Amino acid sequence: MMPTVNLNTSIPLFMMAAISCSSPQNKTDEFTEELPNIILLMGDDHGFDEVGYYGHPYVETPVLDEMADQGLRFDRFYAAHPTCSPTRGSILTGRHANRYGTFGPNWSMRPEEISIADILKDAGYTTAHFGKWHVGPIKKESPTGPGAMGFDEWLSHDNFFEMDPILSRNGDTPQKVEGESSKILIDETIQFIERSKKQDQPFFALVWYGSPHQPYVALPEDLALYENIPDSLNNRNVRVTSLETGRSVPQPRAEVLKKRYAEITAMDRSIGLLRDYLADNDLKQNTIVLYCSDNGSPGNVSDIGITLRSGKGSMYEGGIRVPAVMEWPAQIKQPGTTSAILTTTDFLPTIAELTNQPLPDRPLDGISMLPFFQDTTLKRNEPHFFWQFNRDLFDNNAELYIPQELQEGTTPLVKMMNGKFTRTFRNCVYSDISEEDFQGQRAMINEPYKLVIEGSSPNDKGYELYDIINDPEETENLADELPETVEEMQAGMRHWQESVLNSLTGADYAE
Repeated sequence: MMPTVNLNTSIPLFMMAAISCSSPQNKTDEFTEELPNIILLMGDDHGFDEVGYYGHPYVETPVLDEMADQGLRFDRFYAAHPTCSPTRGSILTGRHANRYGTFGPNWSMRPEEISIADILKDAGYTTAHFGKWHVGPIKKESPTGPGAMGFDEWLSHDNFFEMDPILSRNGDTPQKVEGESSKILIDETIQFIERSKKQDQPFFALVWYGSPHQPYVALPEDLALYENIPDSLNNRNVRVTSLETGRSVPQPRAEVLKKRYAEITAMDRSIGLLRDYLADNDLKQNTIVLYCSDNGSPGNVSDIGITLRSGKGSMYEGGIRVPAVMEWPAQIKQPGTTSAILTTTDFLPTIAELTNQPLPDRPLDGISMLPFFQDTTLKRNEPHFFWQFNRDLFDNNAELYIPQELQEGTTPLVKMMNGKFTRTFRNCVYSDISEEDFQGQRAMINEPYKLVIEGSSPNDKGYELYDIINDPEETENLADELPETVEEMQAGMRHWQESVLNSLTGADYAE
């Protein structure tokens, strides 16, 4: 029998995580005397396996493959949530999105949150956001738009977008920008870097692509790369949004995959343009370029390459484990691969330590990744938690945290929702913690085990336990064999949830 996990339950697990990253350790000097430039890139619904470097049978990603070969590859990198808005919030704050009510797509952040851009501005950086925002409207008056969250400038969209996107510059009236959307974002990033150079300041660019989120639209030259996809993959139709009506329609699966993979290739090419620019302008050495995805690929296209279980929206590996690669030639001088569990909540603590800035004085869920950059053999000693809050607990009469007129989006997209092509965001007041609030699908990873609660497996006990190291496909439920491990991990999950719900009441904002 495998040994049980000693979680040291005498100390609440959420406190263990908070203690581990409670203050910067001034390790910046071990990396560089000069502050690095930072570019964080993120794809939209890009699955873990949908890259060439993992041997996908069709997808061509030569730039990401080269980054994986020359830089640092993260083989166990996780999005903080299996859907987009909460993961984006986790990058901005270093906190699980349930702490501030970003429960799912179209749920906004709260204005009191301290963002990664706020920290970097204090460190002397220029800051910009390009692309998908999706944690509140991007208009000027939005209390949770890029401007309110510490970004000096932005060319952004409330949600996702395709070819010829309609974007808002610095919160002004949205305008159509002609061209392939991934290239548009990188062109804007390069112009921003040029302006930062003239100001003699380090720069931070947060680039959130609209690809490869459906509906899929691709250039003819990219589609031509995927003519080899066999007709056998047309074994069923999959539902995607119609470009004509904005409603969901069935389309042959192989045709959908061609367009999806072509979008990934276009995104990959844009990253190559960025890398070439950095190299040609003597910026590559001390610029961190990190790419990851916000969640796994949708279930109807997620079973082509590596067979991780399930897809977007699920707490199984296919929903939260995502591709991630990084380059920083000044400090990561040799190619490396880490299998440590690292997540999107780790970005803010990492950057705070890197720039010698204090962490926000509130519970965080991330840890600094700097030690893992130095030693790729390290393992994460802290447990990590995932949770899909039961949004149905907030009905239409729930008290709003932010006035509704400030939550109305302005940038139209193809997909119709609630009878319109723009998005309305929501965040609700939460005052009292009750037992039913602990519900919802959730997971905890503490190597070598992963606990899934309220998953989709037939188990009347409502929980599953997997040896995630030896069984990454989550096929063998060990819960009955290791009841003590399950009990200890459930206790750890409960401790953490109590902390999260306390944050959700607004207690973290009290002076």
